[in-house]
Amino acid sequence: MTNFRFTQENLNRIENEIKKYPVKQPAVMAALWIAQEQNGWISGEVMQEIASILDMTTEDVLGIVTFYTMYHQKPMGRYHIQVCTNVSCMLRGGYEIFDQVKQKLNIRNMQVTEDKIFSLEEVECMGSCGTAPMIAVNEDYYENLDKDKVDKIIAGLM
Repeated sequence: MTNFRFTQENLNRIENEIKKYPVKQPAVMAALWIAQEQNGWISGEVMQEIASILDMTTEDVLGIVTFYTMYHQKPMGRYHIQVCTNVSCMLRGGYEIFDQVKQKLNIRNMQVTEDKIFSLEEVECMGSCGTAPMIAVNEDYYENLDKDKVDKIIAGLM
């Protein structure tokens, strides 16, 4: 037994996802996303609950969680900042922006500020090569960045 349980509203959302497929398992990514919205991160208990609902093994769910960077395996800050440092972003200042955010927030990769407001993650390609460098703050994308623009983004979140 696990302590995590979906709200009825979220169970209904998952059921709607399941209806889109001939079997339950393809709804795993949507179920994980819904769980992360509810719980803030994907714990072992969350994975067990999803596995039970979708007739999967917990190991199969873990495989999805560990493959995709969009699922957090530990609690993150209210504002989760992802900085792309892949080739296009790197060539246009991605590492400098990553270092700037680290210094400004006084945290390293995959850390959370003491007040739980910010977390930071260095990520691979986020699909914005033509508008590099870029960061994401939760689900909002910011492109064509420089250090001044990044300072303004972070200041707007404080």
